[in-house]
Amino acid sequence: TDHNVRETLAITDRAYILYDGKILVSGTATEIATNPVAREIYLGDRFAL
Repeated sequence: TDHNVRETLAITDRAYILYDGKILVSGTATEIATNPVAREIYLGDRFAL
């Protein structure tokens, strides 16, 4: 886990959002940042890369 999500997404090819022990969302930084489920559960509505 990392609370510096912008920095983490900037250096990864693929990321995963885990929730309740399961992969909830996976994809590129752009896919994660624009995914409505990832935004609701982890990133928040105001998140931007």
